Amino acid sequence: MPHITQSQLTRAVQILKQGGVVLFPTETVYGLAADATNRKALRRLRLLKGRAREKTFPLIVSSFAMAKRYAIFSPRLLALAKRYWPGALTIIAPVRPQSGLAPDVICHGTIAIRVSSHPVARSLSRRLNGPIIATSANHSGDPCAYTTKEALASLGKSVEILLDAGPLSKRASSTIIKEEDGKITVLRRGSIKIPKWYVAESKKKL
Repeated sequence: MPHITQSQLTRAVQILKQGGVVLFPTETVYGLAADATNRKALRRLRLLKGRAREKTFPLIVSSFAMAKRYAIFSPRLLALAKRYWPGALTIIAPVRPQSGLAPDVICHGTIAIRVSSHPVARSLSRRLNGPIIATSANHSGDPCAYTTKEALASLGKSVEILLDAGPLSKRASSTIIKEEDGKITVLRRGSIKIPKWYVAESKKKL
């Protein structure tokens, strides 16, 4: 398996700070990273993927402490975050006022956020001291990429730097959940299996 060096990580963060795009590994698939506070970077990322304007981008952060800087977690979402993070559970939660995030990551006052279990993904966010965009490294509509070669073939364009961790194990995408009216709803079933009893019990008021 190729080894990603500290100098490569340092260079990748420099590129993120300059508004560039980084190809990087996550615990599920290869992803494209950009600084989530940089509007210009997100516009470029949207063009690179051919992503529709109405679709927002999910975020990866380095820790739960960082996640709380940007999102407001209810007691139930907090419990699920503590149980499954770091891991492939994306939580949709209200965004904090004055978050500084680009509009492309906010949808009706909420953001989609997770703490990745992949050390490279967490390192990028930690070194940037902020959230990164974590969208799959493929052109919209194409299959997910489990190698950098597959990613570049799908995108048809180069990125400023690629962090190659070798072929990734083929896993499902992250599970996506949100809370509405005191109920946990699974919007996308993925790598993390939310127990049915928890979803059922979440209908009850705390």
